[in-house]
Amino acid sequence: MSTPYKTVAFHTLGCKLNFSESSTIARNFIESGYRTVDFNEPADVYLINTCTVTDNADRKCRKAIRQIKNRSPESIIAVTGCYAQLKPDEISEIEGINLIVDNGEKFDIPSHIEKTHFNGKPVVIKSNDEAMETFHSSFSMNERTRAFLKVQDGCDYPCSYCTIPLARGRSRSDSMENILRQVSSIIEDGIKEIVLTGVNVGEFLSPEGDNFYQLLRELEHIPNLDRLRISSIEPNLLTDEIIEFIASSRTLVPHFHIPMQSGTDRILKLMKRRYNTELYANRIAKIKSLLPQANIGADVIVGFPGETHEDFQETKKFISSINLSYLHVFSYSPREKTAAYQMAGVVPQNVIMNRSKLLHGLSDLKQQTFYENFVGTIHDVLFESCHDEQWIGHTRNFIKVNVLSSRNLENQIIPVRLTQNCNSYTKGEIQ
Repeated sequence: MSTPYKTVAFHTLGCKLNFSESSTIARNFIESGYRTVDFNEPADVYLINTCTVTDNADRKCRKAIRQIKNRSPESIIAVTGCYAQLKPDEISEIEGINLIVDNGEKFDIPSHIEKTHFNGKPVVIKSNDEAMETFHSSFSMNERTRAFLKVQDGCDYPCSYCTIPLARGRSRSDSMENILRQVSSIIEDGIKEIVLTGVNVGEFLSPEGDNFYQLLRELEHIPNLDRLRISSIEPNLLTDEIIEFIASSRTLVPHFHIPMQSGTDRILKLMKRRYNTELYANRIAKIKSLLPQANIGADVIVGFPGETHEDFQETKKFISSINLSYLHVFSYSPREKTAAYQMAGVVPQNVIMNRSKLLHGLSDLKQQTFYENFVGTIHDVLFESCHDEQWIGHTRNFIKVNVLSSRNLENQIIPVRLTQNCNSYTKGEIQ
């Protein structure tokens, strides 16, 4: 394909799923004759792959657009992703936008750019319903040590605060055959760790009828796969058989990210979550009984409409009572077209900020406690990057480790003794 444009730069916001898709789109650009450059460099085309989970994600998109126009006023700016899917008209009002492409058409962006005559007005590309029901394979290999492999897309959960089902469509999954082929290809490229991603990976159901547990069992048999990590999984979909299989697995690592959102059943019901605090606590206890070294994180939303002081205190108490290692804390953002958007009991912004601060502090305490338990022990560390001879890597249970070494440790798995807890990471010595 011939194109008048030669270089393209990417800016990806949001989840690991977006990163896997951006990498696939980048490969499509390369096949179309482009050369990829860093986002901070001049480029003929800039592509922003957006998120719209929070207002902050929307603001980051608009900020990136302004940065591009200040740096490269003649460049083509294309926007895709969930923000582009839900609010193309709003994005069209941002000065400097040339192309807006929804989720169903984003893998064809190079073709759309070649066929579009840009005359100063934003061009909006919308897909048909069939495109939003189709599964598009993608994986990210931006890191030389880790690949993010998309196995599932869309979501059938009508959580009252979330627009992702509107932006991504119904749940759908890749075929087992294609996943196994992609995993083998990634391993052949020397990647040591694969992270399974999706909007709701626990909903995985292949066209042939294989569920997520069956997928994990099949992946276990692939030769030379060192590490397999699950990005995030809903507590009601994290079954006993999955936990037990991970505990006995050669490849699956003892690291779980399990969305919680609230620690009170009243708020969980308002959120239309599919579990209660008892089920959540039981999942954590089950994991720790079989995998005492497991690193377990959770998502929590503060300031959901109707969340009282008592509700927040109950959430804080619940989090303190269970064996979590860290939290991802999100401030509630009202999203149009969701049930929560119309709910009464709006929590003032200053109260939300204070609650967020308190939970961030609790998260720091839990992570420090978790890391401290492993000081003096030896773990295999997969090294990923280096800065001033400080090599950075992660253990199987996702403890961040810094090691001083003049050797090239990139993409090597090496035994390391953890010597000092530095709160957000540990120091280590190669054994």
